[in-house]
Amino acid sequence: MIAQVIVDVAAYPVDRPFDYEVPKQMESLIEPGSRVKVPFGHRDVLGFVISVTEETEIASNKMKSISTLLDLEPVLTEEMLEMAKWMTKQTLCYEIDALQAMLPSALRAKYEKQVECLVEVSMLPPSLQAHFTKKMRVPYKLFETEALLLELKKAVKSKQVQIVTVVKQQGRIKSIRKFEVHADLTFLQQKHEELSNRARKQKQAIEWCMEHVGERFLPQYLADEIFISASVQKALVELGVGKFVEEELYRDPFTQEITPSYALQLTDEQQVALDAITEKMNEQQPETFLLHGITGSGKTEVYLRAIQHALDQGKEAVVLVPEISLTPMMTERFRARFGELVAVMHSGLSQGEKYDEWRKMQRGEVKVVVGARSAIFAPFTNIGLLILDEEHETTYKQEDTPRYHARDVAIWRGMHYQCPVILGSATPALESFARAQKGVYHLLTLKQRAKTQALPTVQVVDMREELHTGNRSMFSRALADAIRERLEKKEQIVLFLNRRGFSSFVLCRDCGTVVQCDNCDISMTYHRSSEKLKCHYCGDEKPVPTECPECQSEHIRFFGTGTQKIESEIYKVFPEARVIRMDVDTTRQKGAHERLLNDFGEGKADILLGTQMIAKGLDFPRITLVGVMSADTSLRLPDFRAAEKTYQLLTQVSGRAGRHELQGEVIIQSYEPEHYAIELAKEQIFEPFYEQEMRIRHRFSYPPYYYVVLIQVSHEDVMLAAEYASLVHEYIGQHLSNQVQIIGPTAASISRIQNRYRYQCLIKYKREPQLHDVLKQLIKIYRTDWMKKGVLMTVDLDPTSI
Repeated sequence: MIAQVIVDVAAYPVDRPFDYEVPKQMESLIEPGSRVKVPFGHRDVLGFVISVTEETEIASNKMKSISTLLDLEPVLTEEMLEMAKWMTKQTLCYEIDALQAMLPSALRAKYEKQVECLVEVSMLPPSLQAHFTKKMRVPYKLFETEALLLELKKAVKSKQVQIVTVVKQQGRIKSIRKFEVHADLTFLQQKHEELSNRARKQKQAIEWCMEHVGERFLPQYLADEIFISASVQKALVELGVGKFVEEELYRDPFTQEITPSYALQLTDEQQVALDAITEKMNEQQPETFLLHGITGSGKTEVYLRAIQHALDQGKEAVVLVPEISLTPMMTERFRARFGELVAVMHSGLSQGEKYDEWRKMQRGEVKVVVGARSAIFAPFTNIGLLILDEEHETTYKQEDTPRYHARDVAIWRGMHYQCPVILGSATPALESFARAQKGVYHLLTLKQRAKTQALPTVQVVDMREELHTGNRSMFSRALADAIRERLEKKEQIVLFLNRRGFSSFVLCRDCGTVVQCDNCDISMTYHRSSEKLKCHYCGDEKPVPTECPECQSEHIRFFGTGTQKIESEIYKVFPEARVIRMDVDTTRQKGAHERLLNDFGEGKADILLGTQMIAKGLDFPRITLVGVMSADTSLRLPDFRAAEKTYQLLTQVSGRAGRHELQGEVIIQSYEPEHYAIELAKEQIFEPFYEQEMRIRHRFSYPPYYYVVLIQVSHEDVMLAAEYASLVHEYIGQHLSNQVQIIGPTAASISRIQNRYRYQCLIKYKREPQLHDVLKQLIKIYRTDWMKKGVLMTVDLDPTSI
């Protein structure tokens, strides 16, 4: 019996299955989708069995056999193995990367080098003997000094010791020790009779056990509540009356209790949307629905009802949300409806919690998973519905290999399980809306808010006018007055600024020098809480300079605005206000998102100030004012999607106001209020923005009219980075048709990150049958030749930003 194995080595020559012999004792156990340890080169590595066959072209004397089987139950289903092949082609990645992406990090391998003693310890050199006093195998990292490593090398040569690589799984199953009573009552009665009357406590304990045949109890409970002490428990185990067992225990990722909720009355629009979805579920037909509903139109209730329909059919559902901060709120709504059937998956969970949630899904103990991007790989085998909420979000695209988009994976799985996919958004991605207009997706529209409240009134304030009238504050007069009014009325306020830190850069007023990061071509951001300058790209930190590093002038000042600076300004202007700040700096700790949002929901603060993590999904009844501190932050980025992203953010953040009984108001501050993205966000109607943006995309040949591919080359030497980027341009130009436009090579907008210079080429095309093959060939050249020279090249077939 031969197993075809993909090994855990991401390298071009080994990106294919290898044949291994299956030992006799494993033949009945091994299945496709199981993980194994296999000898590869001079060490054992992890591998995935992708198929089992009886034929091989390898001579039997050269065939290696599998060392260990890691899973009795396969961790990957047949569907996932198929999906990995599709992802490998689709994103031009290694197959091992696609397989690894589908598993929680706890199931990935951890490789540890160890030194094993092969002779009597006394035969080793004295300096090595000390390490092997207790164990014959010790970690390699104990031999750190040069002298020790030299001794070790000699010992390896003379076969006294050997260096082995141990493959360990990263995650552990959490268990708890319990006392299990023997399952046979007759046996217990017999033991009770055999015992002498002097062993009074043991006899009493057995009498109690006779009433709890086969049950399990915590040793602590027996000692405290039933008064069976630890020594008596031990005696009972020796008698065979019971035994200590390790019972598996799930780690609980949910921090709070929930109160069950019930289905709400649907509006006519919601009912029409739900009927269209359930019809396809009943027919078992794959269909992609674009649920385009304004903020507050009740998209979540449509999801909940559709999931209920899937559960009634005995099927499972996957729900994706874009931000980790949304996950607690969304999860609570789903748990309130479906209780214990819900699992959760996002990066805020510990490795162990992710592993436990994954195992619940794999075992069929839950039917609904709510999570961020990676939850799309939930190991369900009977999916009836897949949902992407806020489908326009760029977080659904994986930024490193494999560069998949969760939307594409969802549609692939929908086809496989013959079930619908719902893409929901108030501001759909242009590509999705264009597909819906063409009939590729089925468009469902919700134009009314679910509780028929009016949309908030939106006012755009021209900050240039404010400057002219002498207002140098960060708050326009309109916004300052509105905040005061809400504070008096005890209503809540959301202030949004898409930049963390205190100020965006530090500048010398005499010579104009901006303090740059040493490793990246970007200015450093001042963080007041730590009194440091930080680079948001490589994480480097510096103390704040007291004088200019170039001209030694003391006229060094902070410019620009970050969330920390606005927080301190709020305390100056509105000393009575209670503020919660939500950005990457305040939400680093586990559970911080949930805690901060709960505090705000319970009214412990008047103002929620934050970056884009507060722009979506929040639903608090007392928010009546939303202030956008600067609408221009994302508008002038060198990216063809800048206007689209700005419009989406403004619409989303505006939708946080007035979602319940109280009327909402939105104030947007801008230095460019006449820009169409800002003007149309004020109206909160998507179609006019879509039409305007599509005209521009058509004129300049950008998606959705054209596809784009971004190829980025980086090197520590700027000349080599430019040279290899030119080679990329040359190769593509020679092998693709003249219908293809190639822009570049040009330096990336941030030309150096972590001391690597970055150049990029952008390919635009409508139809290019050769593209995949040419890119594969280019990647082959890179992996076999350029990599050795320190070049890094990435190919992104559908970049979310350029």
